Amino acid sequence: MIPHAPASGEIVARESSAAADIPRWQDQLADLVTDPAELIRLLQLNPASLPDALRASGDFQLRVPRPLLKRIKPGDPRDPLLLQVLPGAAELEQTPGFSADPLAEMAANPIPGLVHKYHGRLLLIAAGQCAVNCRYCFRRRFPYAQNHPDRTQWRAALDYIRARPELREVILSGGDPLVLGDRQLRWLADELAAIPQLSTLRVHTRLPVVIPSRVTGGLLEWFAGTRLKPVLVLHCNHPNEIDSEVRAALERLRRGNVTLLNQAVLLKGVNDSAEVLARLSETLFDAGVLPYYLHQLDRVEGAAHFEVPDRRAVELLEQLRGCLPGYLVPRLVREIPAKASKTPL
Repeated sequence: MIPHAPASGEIVARESSAAADIPRWQDQLADLVTDPAELIRLLQLNPASLPDALRASGDFQLRVPRPLLKRIKPGDPRDPLLLQVLPGAAELEQTPGFSADPLAEMAANPIPGLVHKYHGRLLLIAAGQCAVNCRYCFRRRFPYAQNHPDRTQWRAALDYIRARPELREVILSGGDPLVLGDRQLRWLADELAAIPQLSTLRVHTRLPVVIPSRVTGGLLEWFAGTRLKPVLVLHCNHPNEIDSEVRAALERLRRGNVTLLNQAVLLKGVNDSAEVLARLSETLFDAGVLPYYLHQLDRVEGAAHFEVPDRRAVELLEQLRGCLPGYLVPRLVREIPAKASKTPL
């Protein structure tokens, strides 16, 4: 058992008391904005954009949690958070070099729910949906219907892991694994902890950012109860995504001894400036999160309008090195199919 201070029971008791007035995350997850007309009305946007939004949402559904709406400036069509979630005509354009499976994950999907690309670690598709559909998502066309295992199929994935002694880390991803309930996640964490060669459980999630009430006492309890080292990798692209509720959620995770990292995607019109990226790193660190990766866009169909040229990306990285301490400069990387790891730029 990894030592924790304070004890997990004390953490959960304090969290239950402190979170008494926080809305139930399940209710917020069930009450997403999925109709472009409603989103445009709520944010006081020009209704002329509705036909394009409807067409693009038909190809990749609109999903926006209401807590995130509070951080988007009404009436501003260029708001950096809005651009990440509002469907538009640019998504329907065909662009050479962009594909449905830009990371060739189908070739690394040996059994349902499992993606194995790198030595020493693999990824479990723990859930087939997210709380928010980011318009640049590289898995927007991933076949989740064939990768949403029941417990019997999970047994096959667990057997696959047991048979590979070189594995040290399992990554829960999706979709977003935290759309699952804590009981189901605890079961999966317990099953993984029983595999002796594993040492680390990593969770990739956007839930604490878009629905911060998801960080419950139950979540902290199963994190604290596993012998595996817990690492939570957030996905946050702009400093405006972090408000007081997100900070409070991240503080609860920190007090639960969860290592917090962030990976961002470099997105044209959203964060492609050194000033915004520096503020993002500083805001994350102030909230207890260490910047980890800055990804170049994965070239998925429908996301070409977000792409920042590599030369510009490297320029931005150099500017960050000139104004931030080294520990706040994320690693600029691109994921290339069949490579043994992410490729630094």
